[in-house]
Amino acid sequence: MAVLQRLKHVTQEYDGKIVLRGVSLSVRRGEVLSIIGPNGAGKTTLLRIMGLLDKPVGGEVIYRGVKVRKSNAPHIRSKITMVFQRAVLFNTTVFDNIAYGLKLRGYSSDEIERRVGRVLERVGMEKFSKRRAKTLSGGEQQRVVIARALVLEPELLLLDEPTANLDPTNVTIVEEIIRSLKNNAAVVVTTHNLFQARRLPDRVVCLLDGAVIDVGKTDDIFRHPKDERTRKFISGKLF
Repeated sequence: MAVLQRLKHVTQEYDGKIVLRGVSLSVRRGEVLSIIGPNGAGKTTLLRIMGLLDKPVGGEVIYRGVKVRKSNAPHIRSKITMVFQRAVLFNTTVFDNIAYGLKLRGYSSDEIERRVGRVLERVGMEKFSKRRAKTLSGGEQQRVVIARALVLEPELLLLDEPTANLDPTNVTIVEEIIRSLKNNAAVVVTTHNLFQARRLPDRVVCLLDGAVIDVGKTDDIFRHPKDERTRKFISGKLF
């Protein structure tokens, strides 16, 4: 699979504290990549840099073979969508929440209707179109937030703990949605759920203290990790 995004020696710091330490990794088209690691490892910070929401203090972000610069960042950012851990919805209908990004981009009413209808079906929310989004359950709200991202048809979708605090039924639904995206986008998922990290992604990155300590195919990471710290983390001995 061709590389869609590559990070080279990316470093980030906040208030003088180093959060990411020389991170290098790649995201391939048509794959689900999971980022695991204990709290404070730098997972969300890494995701924000991949989404071009934050600029690293060092290193390079390369997208489709082109180095991201201030001049081309807005154009590249339009091809990437990030879904945050907590669902943030407008106090309006499910349809209007999902259509928001399309309206900002100037799509016609007919095109908005078509795209929103298609993505509602994709996430199993066709019957909820006219419901007030904030009256839905937590799992349903998360599916609306994911639909709002999908309707923009991103090349790279970044999901920060997308199933945290969801019931098993909605976890299954969200995971099925993520798997279905592989033909059209690259997906990066951060998760604390090691069972999910084992069954969902094609590859896994293990992050510890802001550094990548292991990366590889999912089975290899869980069965034969290269770094002893990875082994300790996935066995529950490293927090």
